[in-house]
Amino acid sequence: MTKYIFVTGGVTSSLGKGIISASLAKLLQSRGYRVTIQKFDPYINIDPGTLNPYEHGECYVTEDGAETDLDLGHYERFLNVPTSKANNITTGRIYQNVINKEREGAYLGKTVQVVPHITDEIKRNMKILGETGDYDIVITELGGTVGDIESLPFIEAVRQLRWELGSSNSLVIHLTLIPYLAAAGELKTKPTQHSVKMLLEYGIQPDILVCRTEHHIPQELRKKIALFCNVNINAVIESIDASTIYDVPLLMLKEQLDKTVLSKLKLPNKNEPDLENWKDFLGRLKNPTAEINIGLVGKYVELPDAYKSITEAFIHAGAKNECKVRVKSIHSENISAENVAEKLKGLDGVLVAPGFGSRGIEGKIEAIKYVREHQIPFFGICLGMQCAVIEFARNVLGLKEAHSIEMNENTKDPVISMMEEQKKIKNKGGTMRLGSYTCDLKKGSKSAAIYGKNRITERHRHRYEFNNSYLQQFEKAGMIASGINPENNLVEIVELKDHPFFIGGQFHPELKSTVDNPHPLFVNFVAAALSYSKKK
Repeated sequence: MTKYIFVTGGVTSSLGKGIISASLAKLLQSRGYRVTIQKFDPYINIDPGTLNPYEHGECYVTEDGAETDLDLGHYERFLNVPTSKANNITTGRIYQNVINKEREGAYLGKTVQVVPHITDEIKRNMKILGETGDYDIVITELGGTVGDIESLPFIEAVRQLRWELGSSNSLVIHLTLIPYLAAAGELKTKPTQHSVKMLLEYGIQPDILVCRTEHHIPQELRKKIALFCNVNINAVIESIDASTIYDVPLLMLKEQLDKTVLSKLKLPNKNEPDLENWKDFLGRLKNPTAEINIGLVGKYVELPDAYKSITEAFIHAGAKNECKVRVKSIHSENISAENVAEKLKGLDGVLVAPGFGSRGIEGKIEAIKYVREHQIPFFGICLGMQCAVIEFARNVLGLKEAHSIEMNENTKDPVISMMEEQKKIKNKGGTMRLGSYTCDLKKGSKSAAIYGKNRITERHRHRYEFNNSYLQQFEKAGMIASGINPENNLVEIVELKDHPFFIGGQFHPELKSTVDNPHPLFVNFVAAALSYSKKK
């Protein structure tokens, strides 16, 4: 039977439930268990697809085309296992399913209520992955903080599910904060006590407490927490601030979180954790032999989480090259023809980030023109690739009014146009070209050499595409379409012949980069930036 672990958060948000869930999953996986993680988000949006990145950080896209929470990125990067639509459920999805059933007459005229109908639907979704038979353990992270009104149905569903599953088939990990009061010079346990008390009011006794802290928790304090929160002393786990999120699995191993979990779930410690590859990665990450500066040109740079997968992909690629990648965020709205040289000064490479809408477009185009002319390594993702196409059309092909119809519907030269199947779509949510698609690479191209094969799959999230009626002009002038979708001939990758590294991808390679498999495009882009920095 599948075992279930529920991870709740207390005291404050952003304590790192996703990282703790991913770290625990990594430890259990390294012992030979089949593990997956799912995230239940309490907001009413059906998915984060229509949310502004400033609101919610990046929208992470799965292989099957689901727009999901960025925590799923952490799950994949740690476990090296793809997630799916079933791994991220929102309150909006739950209510939508229940209302659809009600409209179909499934409830036979009964009054539809939060309990039992909404909680039953939550429980059904919590068990979907466990019932496939593919996993020994399912970890469920509950978004929000205990005490939030919007989280209550999830907490109630967990209470019921624990009762139904039986005592040794599930457990609750409560992530909480032990703040340090500088004036008093001590750690305070009271917020944690209150948080656990609140969980108890809802009928849930946590089995394990993971305590986020800036200072080590002494044994006496652990005893106090255990006594007042009704848990064993070995179930009070210290989670101290780490220099990198990738330290957390090893810190949790040291705290024996995995052993405590297995003993409570009555599962055997069948193997010692095999984390050699992980330690090797950490060794290279922390002991770089070189350093490079990469400019990340985007329009959401004020919020680091907006480009979370990109910054993590740079960490993976940097470790692979034994090189520290310093990412400098540059707001594209602040770039102009007059200041571009100053803004990009001292950089060894430039990545132009994805995004939507016209804000900051001209700044992105100016940045691309500069790196193209000055032979600086360039990597464009999604809108970044489209901006590279527009820049080339304007400044090399002489099509001065070239643009994307996303920004200018009446442009004389729409080098980026809307996909045919997108033209009839009215609803914005979940209707883009989403998820994994095949791409054929041109023999002899830089892209084919980087991937080391002729056919790849990559994840997408866009409505607009390269306009094939201009393809001949581009190729004649030296910008090659080196990646083509075999089914509908869409251009997926463009590259320049006479440039050390100039590649734009219509897809999002950052979504597939993991600790075990750093993405080849990022690895090679970092290598190109490294060789450029040595020549300077």
